[in-house]
Amino acid sequence: MEEIIIYMIVTVLALMLGAIIGYYIRQSIAKRRAGTLEAKLEKKIALVKEETALMVKKAETKSSEILEKSQKEVDERRREFLKTQQVLLGREKLLEDKISGFEAKENELKDKVEKVRTIKESLEALRKEAEAKLEKVASLSREDAKKELLALVEIEAEKDIVERIKKMEEQGKEKLDNKARDIVTLAIQKCAVAQTQELSTTTVILASEDLKGRIIGKEGRNIRTFERLTGVELIVDDAPDSVVISGFNPIRRQIAKIALDKLITDGRIQPAKIEEKVEEAKAEISAKIKEAGEKAVYDLGIIGMNDKLIQILGRLYYRTSFGQNVLVHSMEMALIAETIAEELGANSQIAKRAALLHDIGKAIDQQMQGSHIEIGIKILEKFGESEAVIKAMRAHHGDYPVESIEGSIVNVCDAISGARPGARKDTLENYLQRLKALEDIANKFEGVEKTYAIQAGREIRVFVKADKVDDLQTQKIARQIAANIEEELKYPGEIKVTVIRENRVVEFAR
Repeated sequence: MEEIIIYMIVTVLALMLGAIIGYYIRQSIAKRRAGTLEAKLEKKIALVKEETALMVKKAETKSSEILEKSQKEVDERRREFLKTQQVLLGREKLLEDKISGFEAKENELKDKVEKVRTIKESLEALRKEAEAKLEKVASLSREDAKKELLALVEIEAEKDIVERIKKMEEQGKEKLDNKARDIVTLAIQKCAVAQTQELSTTTVILASEDLKGRIIGKEGRNIRTFERLTGVELIVDDAPDSVVISGFNPIRRQIAKIALDKLITDGRIQPAKIEEKVEEAKAEISAKIKEAGEKAVYDLGIIGMNDKLIQILGRLYYRTSFGQNVLVHSMEMALIAETIAEELGANSQIAKRAALLHDIGKAIDQQMQGSHIEIGIKILEKFGESEAVIKAMRAHHGDYPVESIEGSIVNVCDAISGARPGARKDTLENYLQRLKALEDIANKFEGVEKTYAIQAGREIRVFVKADKVDDLQTQKIARQIAANIEEELKYPGEIKVTVIRENRVVEFAR
């Protein structure tokens, strides 16, 4: 027991001694390490101080260089400023000298203007004094003398004036005629549109006479139903083996013809079947109208036209004017207008478009009030056509003034297409009325002896009395007759006015 206690005491003492010795050893090692860190820190501080001193020295050197360079730039700028200031001072002095010179010249000019004004006033006074003396000597006022002098000159130079006017007119007319002939010939050569005369009746050939009774129906109910639905008149008794469809509306006539052909083919002719076939014919005609409009636009190469406007344009295929198909007439005009516009340097697309649409109002003029021109303007405005096209198309009958070269081209094309022989037909009554109206206009002028309208009213020849009308008055009469015809008559194309004055001397040898 005691040995254990002694052993424990010895162990405790050994531990305490070991702890004391370890403490001192640790303190010694710590002191050595501290001494080493302090040395390193001092060395680094010294190194930083040296680098800082070097950087400060370099910065001082750099700042010195910058200051020196800046000073040089300032000196250079100062020298340039002084130089510019000297130049400006020199220019200012030169400008002052010029202003002084201008002021001197201005004063000199004012003096000269005043002298000229004084001289002019003196001359005016002398002129008035001389005129007064001349009037007193001649017993004539200035106006009377002027009138007598002009009358004398006119009498003496009348023959020369007439000859010069005739020569200039002949030369100018020859050149213009040749140029116009070339352009029109080229336009017509490039356009080859067939023309057919349209009538107000359509004939349907029947296989036998028995079909007429079936078309008429019991107590006439079939024919009455047919006429009521189509709006035309059926004539069944005039010609053998045929039925004539009469009506002024070509679309209705065509619907009636198609419907009648369908009924004959079907064989069942009765009111219900008539109604069915008329509706089918209307649908078929509507499709043909659209097809005709699209074909016209495609053949002419026109793009961007409203679909509804194309549909209305196609209706012209079944519309006639003086027997001429309006759509074919419009297409012909469009081709001619494009060629003429290209030759004259005008807008060919506007001219072609306006020519094609110039009679668009005729497609629905039976459904709306107003002239076909007014209706056409409303249609084109509604479907977005340009102002240039509307201005060009609306002047082709003279209801509106011609406001562009394209409008003049449309007028010319209308005359070329509508007025050429064979394009249109006219009744004998209208023909005679037009001839009489032409002759009546010419016969109203004093000095006219005889008047003849020739070439189907395209030319009027007027014979004047040589003893009452001189050469100068002959030209005046021709112009006045042409002007009166333009104001009083409506006609396609142009009318040539020829006034003839001749002297005939007859002697007999006996």
